This record gives sequence, C-alpha cells and structure tokens, in this order.
Amino acid sequence: MRDTTGGPAGAEVWTVPGLLGARKLDLLALIPLVAIVALMTLVGALLFAVAQSDANRARAKLATAALWVEQTLRFQMAVDEDVLVRLALDASAGASQQALSARARLHLAANPETLGLRWYDATGRLIAAVPEGPGPAEAALVRQLLASGALPPRPVYGPVRDGRVVLAERVSASGGVVVATVSLPMMLERHLPWWIAEQYGVRISDTSGVLAERARRPIAAAAPRHGISFDPPLAGTTLEIMAYDAPDAFGNAALLAAIGALSVFAVLAMVVLHRNALRRRMAEDRLRAEMAFRRAMEESLTVGMRAKDLSGRILYVNGAFCKLVGLAAEDLVGRAQPMPYWAPDFLEETLARQRQLIEGQPVPQAFETRFRRSDGSEIEVQVFEAPLIDAGGRHRGWMGSVIDITQAKQAARLARAQDESLARTGRLVTLGEMASTLAHELNQPLAAIASYAAGGLNLFDQPEPNLTMLRQAFEKMGAQARRAGLVIRRVQDFVKKRTPQLAALDLSEVLAEALSITAPVAREHRVKLASLIEGRIPGVQADRILIEQVLVNLIRNGVEAMAEGPRTGDDLTVRLARAGAAVTIEVMDRGPGISDAVAASLFDPFTSTKSEGMGMGLNICRSIVEMHHGSLSHGPRAGGGTVFTVTLPVPQEGAPA
Repeated sequence: MRDTTGGPAGAEVWTVPGLLGARKLDLLALIPLVAIVALMTLVGALLFAVAQSDANRARAKLATAALWVEQTLRFQMAVDEDVLVRLALDASAGASQQALSARARLHLAANPETLGLRWYDATGRLIAAVPEGPGPAEAALVRQLLASGALPPRPVYGPVRDGRVVLAERVSASGGVVVATVSLPMMLERHLPWWIAEQYGVRISDTSGVLAERARRPIAAAAPRHGISFDPPLAGTTLEIMAYDAPDAFGNAALLAAIGALSVFAVLAMVVLHRNALRRRMAEDRLRAEMAFRRAMEESLTVGMRAKDLSGRILYVNGAFCKLVGLAAEDLVGRAQPMPYWAPDFLEETLARQRQLIEGQPVPQAFETRFRRSDGSEIEVQVFEAPLIDAGGRHRGWMGSVIDITQAKQAARLARAQDESLARTGRLVTLGEMASTLAHELNQPLAAIASYAAGGLNLFDQPEPNLTMLRQAFEKMGAQARRAGLVIRRVQDFVKKRTPQLAALDLSEVLAEALSITAPVAREHRVKLASLIEGRIPGVQADRILIEQVLVNLIRNGVEAMAEGPRTGDDLTVRLARAGAAVTIEVMDRGPGISDAVAASLFDPFTSTKSEGMGMGLNICRSIVEMHHGSLSHGPRAGGGTVFTVTLPVPQEGAPA
C-alpha cells in the first residue's frame, strides 16, 4: 500500500501491509458454498419428485379402487337387471305367479339390497308383490313405462329417492310391468370389500346431494378423491371414492422447512467459515510479510542474534551470528553445549556462566568473552542476554545479542598504549624540568655523606676517638646514602615504561611522597606546602606511580603558577577527604587563577597557562584519572587561586578487585 500522506511531494512510502499485494477473488473458496447450494437444490428437487410420485401413486391407486368399486356395483346392478328380465320373460311365457313369487323370494333372500319385487298388469294395477305391500315410489315409473308402449331390452331405472332406486321391465308389448326396488346404501354395505372400506369412503351422489354413502369414519375435506360417472345405470349420478385423511402436508412441509433451514444454516456457516478463513489468510499474509520484513531486517544487522533454551540448546541464530563464528545455522540450531565456537581457554568460565543462568534468576546480563571461529581464529565479543519469555509469560530460555568487539578492544589497547606513551613522555618532560632540582636534592645527601665521612675521619685521627660520635656519624652517613638511593629509585620508577598496576592504595602515603618530591620546587619558589587529611580515608584501587605523577604535576603547576604571580598567599594546600563512594584530592593554590577563555580548553592538548609549558600535563593527568574511573576538574579557590579536584571511586564491598 502506497502512503503519500505527510511525505515529500512525489515520494512513495511503502508500508509493511503494502507488501501483501493486491488481493484476488478466491474462486476455490466459493466451491463449498456452490456445492452446498447445489446439494440442497438437488435434495429439494428429489423430495418434490418423491412427493409428486407418491401423489401420483396415490391417485392411481385411488382411481384403480374407484374402477374396481364401479365394476362391482355395475355387476351387482346387472345381476338385478338380469333377474328382472328373467322374471319378465317367464311371465310373458305363461309361468304361474306362484312360481314367479317363489323365484322372487329366493332372489331377495340371496340379495338383501333388493327390497322387493312387484308385478303390475297392463292397466297399472298391482297384482303381486314380494314381500307384500305397495311401492308408491314406483307407480310413476310404471305408468310412464305402460304409457310409452315400448318394450325396452333392459330394465328402465327410475329416480333415486331416499337411497332407493326403482327399475322396471315390461313383460310384453301388451303385458304388465315387473318392478324391483334396490337399496343403494345396503348395496354399498354388502358388495364393497372390507379392504376398500378400510381405506376409502364410497359415495353415490347427484346434483341434489348424496344419495348413498359408506364410510368407516369421517372424511377430511382435503382428502384425495376420485369420481366416476355412474350414468348409466343411474341417471345424473356420480360414483365417488375418497381417502379418509388428507395427505400429510405438515410432514412434507416440516421436512422441506428443515431442509431449507439446514440449507440456510449451512450457507451461513459457510459464510462464517469463509470470513474466518479470509481473516486467517489475511493474518497469515500479514505474518508472512512481517516475517519477511523482520528476516530482512535481521539479515541486515551486524549484531549476532542467538536464542537458546533453558538447557543451553540453541533455538535460533541469525546470519550475523553465523558470520561471527564461521558456522552455518544448520550446524548450530538444536545443538547442545558445549558449543563449537567456545574458546578452549574460556571453556570453564563459559560452563560456569551457563550453570549460573540455569540456576539463577531470569535477569538480563552482559559479559565479555572470546569465541573461536571455524578457521581457528579467536574474536573478542560482548554478549547481552535477556530472558526469553513466551506468549504465556513463561521463561523459556535466553535471547542474546553478540557484538564483535575485537577491533574496539585493539583500539582501546592501542589508546592505552598511546596514553601510557604520552604519560611516559610527560614524565620525561617533568623529569627534565626536575633534573636541576633533583640534582640539588641529591647534592644534599651526598654533601652530608661527604661531611659525615670527613667528620668520621677526623674522629679516627684523634688519639682517643669518641666511638659514640663515630657511630652516629656513620649512621647518619648511611641514612643519607639510603635517601640518595631512594631519590634515584623514585626517579627511575617515575620515568620507567610500565603497564598500570592496580592495587589497594593508601592515598595519604601517596600524598606524602608527592609532597616530598615537590618540596624542593616549593622551597625554591617560597611556597609553603601543607596537607589536610579529613577523617579516615579508605583505600582505592589505583596505580601508585601514576597517581603520584598526577599529584606531582598538579602541585608543581600550582607552585609554578604562584611563582609567576600575582599570588594571593604563600600556601599550597592539598586536602584529602571522602565524598560518599569516592575519595577527593583537592590541590588548592594561591595563584592568579584560570581565565574563562582558558578554562574551556584547559584539559585539551597543548593548552597551558605557563609561559614555558607544553600543555600536555593536564591532558595526561585527566587520562590517568579517567583510566582509574575517576574525574579531574577545576574551579576557583575562595580568596584567590585555583582548586584542582581529583575524584577516585572507592571499591564497594564484595566487588571484584
């Protein structure tokens, strides 16, 4: 993503999210959604087809049952018609009424739905009836049939009233009529099989309503039904067969609703999963971009990075670390201690440090050590290690940064050598300036030795030498000789090239030595040297000769400054005191002081307030003091003069010497 806000005109600022690139439509992610929609569509279509098939089968079964009922009823109606035709034929052939009535009773016994058979003569008068009794509903049909004069081949049906139908047959063209009355409900009751009655209700109806019906239980209004025209034999009637119950619409609807709900749920779940997958993919893309950015940043580092677990096994190293030790990451990751880059001379120290890491508290630490590269060369490194805390807040190991300080160490050693050379040069310069004074100092003991030797010889020449005086003369001569030797040895130590030797140092003794060395110069310039030691002064870790050189230089500078004048007094006091965790040495003169123009660069090389000074003394003194982790400063003295203050730290108890 390009961000031009806040940047220079025309400049392009690329951010980490911009490294993700343009996102494309992921068609593969839509495949499950399309598959679910297609599956649900197919399931719905299948259910619809199954429902339609079931409905078609139900309708076909209903139609088959209706045809079967129709055929059964038509067959029974045909049986009644045949009986009526047979009776008409027999009557026209001259059969006795008694025989006809016997046959009629036999038919009624076998077919109870036929309620009765009656014979009418050509005038329409009832002449016989089985069972006995008139049939008023059939009179109109008889008159109609006699009036027409026709001789139909099959019986003629009258209207249906009260569930009964009358059918009549003309005996002959000039004869009477035979009439039968049939009960339709009874016919349905007797001739419909039980399995039809259990599944369906049967109804005969016309425009006026239901004529006859057989149903085991109430019929639902929406129940499937099938109607067949029942005309003939019954004019204007319809035979209808009906299922008792309506189709289970709720079950199908519930099933379809469940499938629809599941489809919606599946689609919503897919949408949610797709969004989650999209967010996860975006997070993975951002993570990859961050990892690439971080890897590039780590590869650009010159600081070696190393991660290890609590047991010291390496978990991660970056390219800079591999370059430092000359080993590939594959050779280091997963490797347990001891490591191949540990210097043999520091092996025990390194193992002890690892044990301290395992057993100690998880606190950051820094140390210097040596690594051995794969080519055998050794480098000096500085290691900073911090606890490696995981996302759950648990201490999992250590993360360290390693810096190659070989060149820095070499530069420091070279600087120290140069400082030492400068110090030696300064001491030589000081020695040259002190040469005449030292000669004078040496002359005193030598002259004293000569005087004591001459006195001793004079005592030997006496007749009775005073042995006590002779002994005192030799003792003083020996003391003066030791003093001369001490002066010479001090000068040798002062100018000898040597490395700093830090040791516990009593500054009061060093101050006394410095005062004794500078005493001749002070006497020459009529300056009174004084020391002021306040309280108990703790020892410091310092090089005796170097600190002595600093004091001698500062005292000589103060004496010479007072000699060049103008002075505000004759004393030069050196005050030794403790200030907290340090010891201060103040060299306080009564000279003209230091001007503001010189004060800013007083400690720079070749800066001096003395007319014949080289300007190196104070610079060397400050280097010596800073090498001892102290400081050197100056300021005006109350009442006139200058105060140079040397501050040296006091070692803490328990700290390494």
